[in-house]
Amino acid sequence: MFSRAQKLIGEDGLQRFFASKVLVVGVGGVGGYAVEMFARAGVGTLGIMDGDLVDVSNKNRQIIALESTLGMPKVEAFKERILDINANCKVITFNERFSADNSRVLDMQWDYIVDAIDSFEDKVNLICLAKQKGVDIISAMGAGNRVELCDFEICDIYKTSYDPLAKKLRKALKDRSVKSHTVCYTKTPTIPTTDGVGSVSYIPPLCGIKLAGYVIQKILQGERI
Repeated sequence: MFSRAQKLIGEDGLQRFFASKVLVVGVGGVGGYAVEMFARAGVGTLGIMDGDLVDVSNKNRQIIALESTLGMPKVEAFKERILDINANCKVITFNERFSADNSRVLDMQWDYIVDAIDSFEDKVNLICLAKQKGVDIISAMGAGNRVELCDFEICDIYKTSYDPLAKKLRKALKDRSVKSHTVCYTKTPTIPTTDGVGSVSYIPPLCGIKLAGYVIQKILQGERI
């Protein structure tokens, strides 16, 4: 399965992937594509946390959303998919929404956490708790309400601009004395909507793949985020 990757990263690189433990919190349009990339890269232990069921409205953008998975817990559908990709992957599922009350999930000695959750309060709590525990974490910023092809970039939250979610997060983290935090964001303007967040098929995957690629490179290089 990994013969093509081995040509580029060697056996040592593969062994780094096999030994790594990554947690993805929120496996929707963004987080789901990150999970897909980690599974195909050979991440040895993959944690997935989400309390939602697969809904028909997910089918336009979420890789797990199929006729065959409608109504399933997202984490269970993903576990089946991950093991169908790589049967040697250890998949740990948390069929619940992250909150400060169930932060025990962070005690499992993850190498990296990918924050792809929508709830702002929960996002802030996840970041702050991960920082307190010394676990590397990267967060997705806004991927909705955009149609124009986006250039997602990785930077510190305090260097972001034009992203409404990033602006709100900068203030919240500053208020909680968080001095730095790595995020994936785009300067591409949003399109105002009147009834919730709109989304198309290709924008969330771009963000999710960028997030995963960054973490995968850090694992390969043996570096912290």
